[in-house]
This record gives sequence, structure tokens and C-alpha cells, in this order.
Amino acid sequence: MPTVGVKRTLLFEALGQTFTEEAFDELCFEFGLELDEVVTETNDEGKEEVVYKLDIGANRYDLLCLEGLVRALLVFQGKLVAPQYSLTKPAQLEQLILDPSVIAVRPHVIGAVLRGVTFNKARYNSFIDLQDKLHMNLARKRTLASVGTHDLDTIKGPFR
Repeated sequence: MPTVGVKRTLLFEALGQTFTEEAFDELCFEFGLELDEVVTETNDEGKEEVVYKLDIGANRYDLLCLEGLVRALLVFQGKLVAPQYSLTKPAQLEQLILDPSVIAVRPHVIGAVLRGVTFNKARYNSFIDLQDKLHMNLARKRTLASVGTHDLDTIKGPFR
């Protein structure tokens, strides 16, 4: 079962409310999560921050980052409508080419372009953390799959 660490201040800010440790533990329990431990860690600026460590079910990859966890808890509490995602066809399609030299290692390749995504430092770090957790868990330490992330404004296809 993967464990995700979320900074309490960022979590409460994103949820739009603060909780006592007991109240947050109860919310997690009702939702089906376990607040495993509460620790204090030193951040990049040398300041101490409270971090909640949550055990996440092996089938809930959407909860492996702050943003997914917050979205799920807000939907569970009835404070947010579950998002509806749609696939749209862009004006110009991108091309992803599977090079024959990697077929034995990666016989299948999938690509996606996400538009309208804005990162600040915290969100970017959360995204990279999610990518690492997917590599370690779902992708079995990158033996089954790997994820690459690139800024489409800085590169041009076709992609190999």
C-alpha cells in the first residue's frame, strides 16, 4: 500500500478549512483512508512543517498527490461536483514514433497533451512526486512502464 505525505498547511488551504488531527483522522476513516502518522519535516527553507502520512489503497492512484486527494475529499464531503473530463481534437495533431530499437523494452507507447495546466513550485513538485509514485507502484519500478513529462512550448515533434 503506497503512502503519501502531504504538508498540513497546503492540505488545509486546498480543502478550505482546518481540522484538528482527530477530526482529519475521522474524515480519512470515513472516506476509507488511514492517517498513518503525523511528522514534522524541515522544508527547503529550513522551516519545520507538519506532514500527514496517509496510507493509500493500491487501486487509488488518483489519491497519490495533494491535488487528487483534495479533489476526492471535497467530492466526498459534497463540496465539489466530480469533474467530467473530455477528449478534444486539437487543431494540429502531434506524432509519437516508436523506434524499432526499443520495441523489445517498450513495445507500447502512449502520449497525451495536457493543455491549460499551470504549475507553481509546490504543484510542480507534487506532480513530479506523483510521477515517481506511479513509477514505483503501478509501473513496478519502471519495469512495466515509464512516464516522461515535457513542456510542449519548448519542444517540437515528431517525438521518438
